[in-house]
Amino acid sequence: MEPLKKIRGIVAPIDRTDVDTDQIIPKQFLKKIERTGFGEFLFYDWRYKEDGTPNPDFVLNKPLFRKSTILLARKNFGTGSSREHAVWALYDFGFRVIISPKFADIFYNNAFKNGLALITLPEEIVDQLFQKVYELEKQNKHYYLTVDIEEQVIYDDFGFSTKFEMDPVRKMYIVEGLDEIAITLKYEDKIKEYEEKRKKLFPFREITQK
Repeated sequence: MEPLKKIRGIVAPIDRTDVDTDQIIPKQFLKKIERTGFGEFLFYDWRYKEDGTPNPDFVLNKPLFRKSTILLARKNFGTGSSREHAVWALYDFGFRVIISPKFADIFYNNAFKNGLALITLPEEIVDQLFQKVYELEKQNKHYYLTVDIEEQVIYDDFGFSTKFEMDPVRKMYIVEGLDEIAITLKYEDKIKEYEEKRKKLFPFREITQK
């Protein structure tokens, strides 16, 4: 995973509550075992019509939002099954940060383990951000947010700024670009040291059966 300390990106709004993982990535696209290649299927049933052509009314098909790296969502984003594919699809599409008033617990854990930073803000602040996106969309302009993970602050180009909370361990996942295996390997020397001490304290005794 790529480390993410700070990002300035275009914000795309998904103005729907209770977006579940089957809406993020429908079940028919879960056959692959690699983490890549899922971006083209993100929000598939919303992005495409029944004949397979792009739905021009869906936000991510609009030219203004195609290069967005920050997703703005309503509450209960990521409900449903525990599939990691939902996170893989969001990341593969290009999103690095998702902002919402509330995330589903399993989705929340999966995201940080796969390099996707989730930021929880009060609902009234999220409402303000949606309004900012829509005001600039009317002018055919991008709305940019800067997300500083290290300093735990979000701000825009118009004077808006707010702090956010983030668990220190999950923050380490994102800032250092680590997954669970990489974090374990960080303590490889200490693990080896422990194993050596354990051997001395509890020497192996070979038991032979007669």
